[in-house]
Amino acid sequence: MAAAVATAPGTLGSLHAGGVRLVAACSTRLCRGLRLPGLLAGRRVGPAFWAQSWVPAAGGPAPRRGYSSEVKTEDELRVRHLEDENRGIVVLGINRAYGKNSLSKNLIKMLSKAVDALKSDKKVRTIIIRSEVPGIFCAGADLKERAKMSSGEVGPFVSKIRAMINDIANLPVPTIAAIDGLALGGGLELALACDIRVAASSAKMGLVETKLAIIPGGGGTQRLPRAIGMSLAKELIFSARVLDGQEAKAVGLISHVLEQNQEGDAAYRKALDLAREFLPQTIPTKDRLEGLLAFKEKRPPRYKGE
Repeated sequence: MAAAVATAPGTLGSLHAGGVRLVAACSTRLCRGLRLPGLLAGRRVGPAFWAQSWVPAAGGPAPRRGYSSEVKTEDELRVRHLEDENRGIVVLGINRAYGKNSLSKNLIKMLSKAVDALKSDKKVRTIIIRSEVPGIFCAGADLKERAKMSSGEVGPFVSKIRAMINDIANLPVPTIAAIDGLALGGGLELALACDIRVAASSAKMGLVETKLAIIPGGGGTQRLPRAIGMSLAKELIFSARVLDGQEAKAVGLISHVLEQNQEGDAAYRKALDLAREFLPQTIPTKDRLEGLLAFKEKRPPRYKGE
């Protein structure tokens, strides 16, 4: 596990201790409600919250009501290639409500497969990672599944999480994390791998693994200092502090913070606006040549997305 947080200049690798394991950042009790640490200590989110209706932004899937533990595993990640004025934008929607969007073996596999396909798709211009579950972005690793693993399974599991997150960080197009809810532990590490992060003011985020006597194993010890600076990153990790959207914006963890809307998708809507803004600026070969020709001829470019 030494490779999980390799010691290198400018990182928090020195925090590594033997037996590091990546688990979720939230201490959950997945029975009648969700118990969370830090700023949310003492607050419970009952089952009624998860049963509320959920109306995604324009271009999203059809409205649904409620969530069931019977959701098929192939529905845990929804890959949508948007059309019309949004052509070139791909949305990865995490849809694992019964597990609080936690990173299970299946979800990690699906994310890895989707990212592998997208990185070689020349029609993709921008990728948005969002949740299709109200109030949750990603609560970290699946603790229930993790508890059933043998000691020999832990290392490969952490390696797969880290590899998947690194693959997202290495995508050749802009990536945006739309944080409309909790992003804790591996969930925040997933967001940190994106180029840009936007969040609702009501969102909660943090690397809280030290509450479980471990440290982040999915790249958080490297990417958080790069985003907000070494000293503050150490403070947040040592304390397992959870920030809301406004606090995250103040320290530079996210680029934009928005008041949540009734649909619960304010961050996604902002991410979609940013993605539309990026579309004319990305440079597949034919559009790059058209841009150069338009500049030479002193006229607006006529991009075709090719």
